[in-house]
Amino acid sequence: QAHLMESGGGSVPAGGSLRLSCSASQTAYISDCLAWFRQPPGKERERVARISTRFGTTGYVDAVQGRFTISRDNAKSTFYLDMNNLKSEDTAIYYCAAATRSRVYCPTADFNYWGQGTQVTVSS
Repeated sequence: QAHLMESGGGSVPAGGSLRLSCSASQTAYISDCLAWFRQPPGKERERVARISTRFGTTGYVDAVQGRFTISRDNAKSTFYLDMNNLKSEDTAIYYCAAATRSRVYCPTADFNYWGQGTQVTVSS
């Protein structure tokens, strides 16, 4: 029923920008929460940005605050992660995810649909 598909990953020099897109099925897109996660090589997965669709709020992990922006386009059932001033520590596999039923803070455990991941590599 619910499907998510990331695109837009690639290699970029430090200081550059990328836009990641997540194309969502209608079932996934109307979820309570939409988010981006990342997993750097050899490290644990972390949530970097979220939208609470029920409350219209967004949130970011401190490491990307002011550099990354999550947004959505209802007409396209697509949401985005705009990444600016990229740093080497941003190198990771990035995943989009949806939580069908959740609360304003979108706890990580609530996410039940995931994309396949897209690689972002930031070089120096």
